[in-house]
Amino acid sequence: MTSSSNRVYTLPFWLVCISSLFFFASFNMMIPELPAYLTSLGGADYKGLIISLFTLTAMVSRPFSGKLSDTIGRVPVMLFGAMVCVVCSLAYPVLTSVAGFLFLRLVHGFSTGFTPTGQVAFLSDIIPAQRRGEAMGLLGTAGTLGMAGGPAIGGLVAYEFGLNALFYCSAFFALISIVILFSIRETLTTKQRFEVQHLRVGPTDFFEPLVWTPSLVMALTAFAYGTVFTVIPDFGNWVGIKNKGLLFTYITVSSLFVRLVAGRVSDRVGRRPVLLVSTILMASALVVVGLAETKSWLIIGVVMYGLAQGSTSPTLLAWATDLSNPLFKGRGVATLYIFMELGIGLGALGGGWLFANEPDNFLITFAAAACLSSVSFVYLLFRKK
Repeated sequence: MTSSSNRVYTLPFWLVCISSLFFFASFNMMIPELPAYLTSLGGADYKGLIISLFTLTAMVSRPFSGKLSDTIGRVPVMLFGAMVCVVCSLAYPVLTSVAGFLFLRLVHGFSTGFTPTGQVAFLSDIIPAQRRGEAMGLLGTAGTLGMAGGPAIGGLVAYEFGLNALFYCSAFFALISIVILFSIRETLTTKQRFEVQHLRVGPTDFFEPLVWTPSLVMALTAFAYGTVFTVIPDFGNWVGIKNKGLLFTYITVSSLFVRLVAGRVSDRVGRRPVLLVSTILMASALVVVGLAETKSWLIIGVVMYGLAQGSTSPTLLAWATDLSNPLFKGRGVATLYIFMELGIGLGALGGGWLFANEPDNFLITFAAAACLSSVSFVYLLFRKK
């Protein structure tokens, strides 16, 4: 395979990116409306479970998706995740009890536990190592566009046509993602027919030692992600930003701006140099956020964080696929995602606990996240090649 763009980025690559856009838009379009919906069902006290149940299942399912990706194929794993989105989205209008809703959130998490694992393994099959960082940046950009555009579309649909229409629209977007995937040829050369024994996972399916370094850095930096997305809305309100969604827009836009550049640079100069810059930038951004007392400084801080996060994510994904055993790429990718979700979950819990709804605790909350990002920088700095 040559390194020219027209040979590297073939039609299957772009189809996976487009499918990813619709997939991420599908389940993200309903997120802003779910807290109010759960309250209307009588479950106001369970709002914290909306994201945590989803994340829990995504993390638990990673070893299974990694193993299945390496045995039955990348495409079936991607298809399964998208199909979960279709089924769950259609079930929300039917299961209208609090228990039913929380059950669906738990099941819905299987979607992100499967599809992204298959996507990254698929791309690592068709993209040469010297262009992999750039490719992961493009895939991440597509997913981020879905995450950014989904809530806007979902909010409009819910306002104009109601929540049931929003759920059906979410299912339709996931269905488009599935239709696109059916036109993609499998890249796993030793594909097996699915058997129940493929669902048996052991310690090696939960952790791939070859990707320990990028996985550790992912966990340390993902802690900041969980903290930011848990505490930033309250911080925005404290400094007088009424539309708290704007802060997430700043993060998304700045992340999009840098993803392609960072991925391309990591292909040329190496993963470690890019991560040294992005992790220290992340630590600095979190300090700026923690010290912010005005709208302007908070916006500067979250933009810096978006640049750091957008540089870190595709570089770590590319590095994990570089280091993975060619026969078990799904396992390597799954390990990285397990550490990511572990970091996000701990960041959400730890950030919420440190903040404790007290504005005086903003600094210590973000300082803790900055310390962990700094630890990843020091680790990379002194790690032997």
